[in-house]
Order: sequence, then C-alpha cells, then structure tokens
Amino acid sequence: MSEQTKKRFITSDDLKKHNQPGDLWISIQGKVYDVSHWVKSHPGGEAAILNLAGQDVTDAFIAYHPGTAWRHLENLHNGYHVKDHHVSDVSRDYRRLAAEFSKRGLFDKKGHVTLYTLTCVAAMLAAVVYGVVACTSLWAHLISAVLLGLLWIQSAYVGHDSGHYNVTSTKPCNKLVQLLSGNCITGISIAWWKWTHNAHHISCNSLDHDPDLQHIPVLAVSNKFFKSMTSRFYGRRLTFDPLARFLISYQHWSFYPIMCVGRINLFIQTLLLLFSRRHVPDRALNIAGILVFWTWFPLLVSFLPNWQERIIFVFLSMAVTAIQHVQFCLNHFAADVYTGPPNGNDWFEKQTAGTLDISCKSYMDWFFGGLQFQLEHHLFPRLPRCHLRGVSPVVQELCKKHNLPYRSLSWWEANVWTLRTLRKAAVQARDVTNPVLENLLWEALNTHG
Repeated sequence: MSEQTKKRFITSDDLKKHNQPGDLWISIQGKVYDVSHWVKSHPGGEAAILNLAGQDVTDAFIAYHPGTAWRHLENLHNGYHVKDHHVSDVSRDYRRLAAEFSKRGLFDKKGHVTLYTLTCVAAMLAAVVYGVVACTSLWAHLISAVLLGLLWIQSAYVGHDSGHYNVTSTKPCNKLVQLLSGNCITGISIAWWKWTHNAHHISCNSLDHDPDLQHIPVLAVSNKFFKSMTSRFYGRRLTFDPLARFLISYQHWSFYPIMCVGRINLFIQTLLLLFSRRHVPDRALNIAGILVFWTWFPLLVSFLPNWQERIIFVFLSMAVTAIQHVQFCLNHFAADVYTGPPNGNDWFEKQTAGTLDISCKSYMDWFFGGLQFQLEHHLFPRLPRCHLRGVSPVVQELCKKHNLPYRSLSWWEANVWTLRTLRKAAVQARDVTNPVLENLLWEALNTHG
C-alpha cells in the first residue's frame, strides 16, 4: 500500500469545525495537529492558538518558532492531512525568505545590543541615584527624572527583545533578563507583556481581538467601537457609553496628555493580571520582581526634599516614557483595521496592512529599539533588532512584488496620520452622540451610567 493511500484526509471546511476550546485543531504545511489539551502549555499563551484554531497556521508558526520547535509537533499529529491544502504565492515567497534568513544564521546572530543596552541602563540608573541622593539642586533632580524615563524606555526594549527570542546563551539567563529589565526595573510584568503582546502580533489590528487597539473609554481608532463590541481577548464588552463618547470626541486633543500618564495604566494592568484567577506562568517570580520595583522606586523618591519635588519627579519620569507609548501607537493606529479573528491564509497580508514603519537615520536605531521597522519585526519577530535595517529592502521588494502596502513615514508624518485617524473618529463620535451638536461636557456631567 502506498504512503499516499495510508493517509487520512479532511477538507479545510472540516478543519474549521475544530475551533472551540476543548476541540482545537490546526494544520501546518497540510498536516493536522490536535492541540486541544496542549493549548494551556503553549509558551506563547492560549490566545494565539484560540484565535487561529481551525485554520492553516504555517506562516504564523514559522514566524514565531525556531527550527527546534518542529520536532515537538509529531506528538500532536492526529493522523489527518488537509486534502485541499493550498499555498499562496505570497506565503511561498515569505517562507522562502524566512528559510534564507535561517540559513544565513540571522536568527542566531544577536550581536551585543542587549549587553550595550543593559550597560547603558545601569549607568543611567547610577546617575539617577547619584542625582537624587547626593545632589540638592532642583535641576539635578529634574535631569535625574528625565534620565529615569529614558532608562525605563531602553530597559523596556530589552524586555521586548527577550520576550521574542533568547538574548542570552541559555533560557534561564534569558528569563532573568526578562524579569530584571521588565518587572524589577520598569515595574511592568513580563507575564502581562507576553499575554497581551503575543495576542497583538497574531491578531494585528483586529478591533475585537487585538488588545493594543482596545482603549475604550479614552481612545478609539474606528467608529466600529461605537457599537459596543465585545473584546474577544478580554472576554468583556467594550461599552461605548456617554462618558466614552465625550472622551473620544476630544481624543485628538487628549492623546498626548494621556500618553504622559499611560504608564499608570500599565502598572494597573500588571497588578490586575498577577492577582487574577488567570493562569500566569511564573506568577511568583513576576510578583517578586514587581515587589523589587515598588521597593527601590518609592525609596528613591523618598530622598527628595519635599512632596512638591517628589510629585514633579514622578510625573516627569513617567511623561518622558510617553515617547515610547506614542511610538507604539504610531506603528498601528493609522494603519488598516478589521474585525473578526485573524486568518491564517492571509497572515502576511494582515501584517503589512496593520503596520506602519517610522523612517530614521541609522544612528537613531537605539532610540527606537528597532521597532521603527515595525513591519519587518511583525513578519520576523524572532529576528534580532540589529538585523531589521538590513532586511528592510528585501521586505520592501516582497511587498512591491505582491502589490502589498509598505508604508514608511517620518516621525512627524506618523504623528499627523495618527492624529488624523483620532480626529476622524472623534468627529464621528460627536455625530453619534448628537446629530445636532450640543454641549458634550454638560451631557457627560449629567448622564447616569
């Protein structure tokens, strides 16, 4: 009997039926895998599999997994193959490009970015401590606050890198870097980051699946949020109530002030996850790291001479990190959006549609942490940031070949595009609130619920 006749086949429509918790099948290169019970053990979290279940996920699997992950698949193979498995020209070229990068060793050549960045962070932290503890000048304290904000930004980039790939030679050391750069230094849990960020990558710019676009009641990038859609990530309704309508009506004015205090929301989200009933990998380690942050940071602030300076110091240090928060928004807010789960068959196309690059000189790469090459990063999230500029021309050519968008804007242009998107939604929110415009502030103050 031939190998072909031994195989059992199902159609793509049959595969789609297995997309609910407890019955999760995926296909990779035409082979079907039952991940129903393994999903809770998935290092990338449950959301990635739940969003793509019942589909071919080959492109996403290639993007997020090293070559060593392939050998683990066989234990999950249920014996079926997809009869009508088809590979698009875009996917074929993408896979060829990923294989070429792997052959060249780009995924393994990490350079010394992490070492240099952590050294810089340590030096800035020492300068901050000296400026606060040893100096009495108000200007020294203000400069220290700015340095603290900058080191938080750079430390977050290291946490981001170590969450996507091993920045060290061993996994235990990589976990240590994650906890140090994330939890201990910035006060933001690496567990929270992985939980939301992996879902963002898989469901890039899906209004109801991508948590990075779900900022009701303060921000909305699309009028589709005005129908109070349900977040498939958080499992709750994003209610568009009178308060949300009022805030969103002026979001193009409030955007930058919100970014200045956005870090407070990240602290809150971290605590909500770590003390929730959700499954949190390394919960104890994450909580311990957060305790480290909430020990040294208040202690540092306590050395300032009075409450006025302490408040200014805290606000200024957080306001500096607004640069990073704004950058994250520029990469996606003005890009194309959609509703519904991601589709494994057009994964590449969704990444190109949902991202914007920020153009800059090479000497500014450290400042942006490599994330100015947002499309390149989304297509090859395991690629160390030191290679993103080098592969950018190849990605541009691939997009051009398949008539897909490759948008690279200056920092100024990206801000203009983002504000234009926010203003458009703001005007639409006012129309939804009142066809005949009234005083929205009065309405917000006098409406219950």
